[in-house]
Amino acid sequence: MDFMMKISCSNLMLPGNYLTEQANLLYKWGYDGIALFMNYCQWNEELHEEVLNLRENTGIIPCEFAFTDEIYGHLMSDNIDLRKKSREMYKRAAEISGEIGAVTELEFAYGTQNPLPLFHPYKKMTETEKQDFLEMYKEVTAPLMGTTGKMLLEGINRYESPYLNSIKECTDIIDTLDRENTGVLADFFHMSIEESNITESIKYAGDAIKHVHLGDNNRLLPSYGAIDWQAGFNALKEVGYNGFLNLECSTCGKPSKTLPETAIFLKKMLN
Repeated sequence: MDFMMKISCSNLMLPGNYLTEQANLLYKWGYDGIALFMNYCQWNEELHEEVLNLRENTGIIPCEFAFTDEIYGHLMSDNIDLRKKSREMYKRAAEISGEIGAVTELEFAYGTQNPLPLFHPYKKMTETEKQDFLEMYKEVTAPLMGTTGKMLLEGINRYESPYLNSIKECTDIIDTLDRENTGVLADFFHMSIEESNITESIKYAGDAIKHVHLGDNNRLLPSYGAIDWQAGFNALKEVGYNGFLNLECSTCGKPSKTLPETAIFLKKMLN
């Protein structure tokens, strides 16, 4: 069994008008996978078929799938109609993730926090909020039952989400949920804000981590900021992680130059 971590890149970072074209570029540049963030309003059967055949046609694995839309991040909205529409979108993403064996993700809520939590971070959910969140999580993961796809809980920093900001908190929720097709998505950018020690938090989450997002502390490419990447990757190796490391950040210039360079940088540390 291959225990080597694999590298991927988000389609939104790539040039090209078609997913197949973008995946072919990633294959040329030394990547193993692609994360697909698709406009929900523009989704159609032609795109669906392209996604289903992407690996066979390009050699690149579609490792992550999510829809983008103004209703994204409203799973727990007080607006019942908005909440329903948002959950239906997440469930559709789950269906497609199940078809291709990819991960998709959720969070308690997503959006700029107002007021900003400058001096009072780490808000805790009430017991009612926690139970409502767990019920929602079960609801949106239902389409994944019987598949290898996963709906992962991502720790989003305090400026973008009111709760579940750290992967430690996310891990505790996953343990409480105790449900297949779930897990933790560890995002290095968000961890650089919320974790007091990234490596220790990775070890705490352990095998709950099913997918990883890469972005330096300034949300630039890895090595363009202050994160100790070797320490982070060593911690992932220590807990036995062998999934994808997906770039979700700025390309820091011309992708045809910076993305191949980043692939080399990442693979040197993974060997």
